[in-house]
Amino acid sequence: MPNPKRQHSVQRQRKRRTHWKATIPSLGKCPSCQKPIISHRVCPFCGQYKGQVVVAVKVKKTKESSN
Repeated sequence: MPNPKRQHSVQRQRKRRTHWKATIPSLGKCPSCQKPIISHRVCPFCGQYKGQVVVAVKVKKTKESSN
């Protein structure tokens, strides 16, 4: 297989990679709790997907002041 005669410059490498951009995932609202979630995923807040409970979500305990 042929090899390049010269090393590609950093500028050429960066020009080629300018189109590699990270995109922000589109967010929708959970129909039950109205919090923003990624589409087609289980809601991390209430554990529902398409109106059915799929995952049991643990409730975080709040700190109580011991006075």
